[in-house]
Amino acid sequence: MLPTENRLRRRQDFATAVKRGRRAGRPLLVVHLHRGGEPSGPAVPNSDSRPHVAEGTPSARAGFVVSKAVGPAVVRNLVKRRLRHLVRERLSGLPAGSLIVVRALPAAADAPYLDLEHDLDAALRRLLRAEPTGSAPTGAGR
Repeated sequence: MLPTENRLRRRQDFATAVKRGRRAGRPLLVVHLHRGGEPSGPAVPNSDSRPHVAEGTPSARAGFVVSKAVGPAVVRNLVKRRLRHLVRERLSGLPAGSLIVVRALPAAADAPYLDLEHDLDAALRRLLRAEPTGSAPTGAGR
């Protein structure tokens, strides 16, 4: 189980991570990561467009999406438990204030724990080494 301060609960927080964060797809899962320091869109007065974070708690938070396409409830819950355990061990390595959403794909239903771990680690490595949007010069490396 994830501690309360590390859980994504609000629909708006899931949407922020998915729509404004970076995405890395693997055969078993898709990981969406919105870093705490990334801009969340244009500033609009009286608009609560930033992710919900308790005052003084800049910890990374995670949420999981396991649809019915993965399998029946027993299988979905097993996949969710495995992913929660894997993400809990990696939260401390994420930037403060980050939002992470892990979406299980149907192949995750039959996948061994080690394969889920490998795909999650590969996706996180890719997302964490990627530079924030707009920082890379255009046409570089040609």
